[in-house]
Amino acid sequence: MKATFKVMIPMLIAFSSCTAIAQDQYYKKAEQTLQIIDKLYAVNDGKFLYRENYPYDEKYSASYLGGGVNENKTNPYSYLWPFSGSLSAYTVLLEKENDSAVKKQIDQRILPGLEQYFDTRDPYAYASYVKFAPQSDRFYDDNIWLGIDFLDLYLHTDQQSYLKKAEEIWRFVESGWDDKLGGGIYWMEQKKESKNTCSNAPAVVYLMKLYEATKSNQYLDKAKQLYQWTKSNLQDPEDKTYWDNIKLDGKIDKAKYPYNTGQMIQAATLLYKHTANKNYLKDAQETAEGGYKYFFDASKTIQSEGKSYPTLKRSDSWFIAVMLRGYVELYDVDKNSFYLDTFRANLQYAWVNMRDKDGLFSKDWSGKKQESENKKWLLDQFAIAEMFARISKL
Repeated sequence: MKATFKVMIPMLIAFSSCTAIAQDQYYKKAEQTLQIIDKLYAVNDGKFLYRENYPYDEKYSASYLGGGVNENKTNPYSYLWPFSGSLSAYTVLLEKENDSAVKKQIDQRILPGLEQYFDTRDPYAYASYVKFAPQSDRFYDDNIWLGIDFLDLYLHTDQQSYLKKAEEIWRFVESGWDDKLGGGIYWMEQKKESKNTCSNAPAVVYLMKLYEATKSNQYLDKAKQLYQWTKSNLQDPEDKTYWDNIKLDGKIDKAKYPYNTGQMIQAATLLYKHTANKNYLKDAQETAEGGYKYFFDASKTIQSEGKSYPTLKRSDSWFIAVMLRGYVELYDVDKNSFYLDTFRANLQYAWVNMRDKDGLFSKDWSGKKQESENKKWLLDQFAIAEMFARISKL
């Protein structure tokens, strides 16, 4: 069987609303981007896997593995993290149109590929590289992103197998939680040296979705506890954005990445939705304001529908896609479209200015460096598709 599976999205009925037509265009852009990814990155050997970059570079080695066992190895397939972007993108696409072809793509292409990373060390989880290669490290945050996707699938479809998988993954994630530094979840199972915002903020989102799915107060109580720990240890009190991690010796890495701040916006908003505690909403709005000022460049603007908007700063696009999740969640509560209008303007600009001749996106949101990037990372492409799909839902 071929590893590729074309997603055929039927033509949509024209809407009378200009907004609906515009949103439909975002959906089509997401669909088109996913088809390009499938064409250029899929490995046709029956394992349902992808290359990490296009063009394929046999000498490429990932630099984001924290010095783990696979840090300097070259591999024919992508690591779990880039692969996981496929599940996120297709899940959002399914939520928008509930198309049977998209559901088939998830169940018959994406999930069989994902199982190539499944690791049976107790507790079960997904490893950073495929199971038929030498054993690799396991990251708590990698598994959290997958757990969130499985819960989104369950909440949309009510299919019990998705909830079962999410609960299985949570048992692994929870095993990374201890009392050192007063709580929090580590980043990597094999090197428990730091507790990172990227393994704690989305864990709160994960817990809140588990609570929504099961109505079990144990998840809500843990979410409150973990939210407060992350806020107390990793928030910059000046602008309410979030630092990257805290080491076991108490030293804080004050680097800031869009996804960390975005996940705390989403976490606070979900807590507000389910508790009606306005302090959480206040937190979300303050962090949203801080993130907007920090991760957008007001000195570089783009024009959209007669208005000027700041440009997103250069970053891995997946970090931006995860940040967008937080702003979308907040919009669902306060209906302030200001931030999402800026994301829309940047996505419109990206479609025209950030794509190369193959239809792949660069990392530079100013649109100036796409041709100088000699290879395009898989996860950046899935991230852009996710963003177009997520905006199409609004």
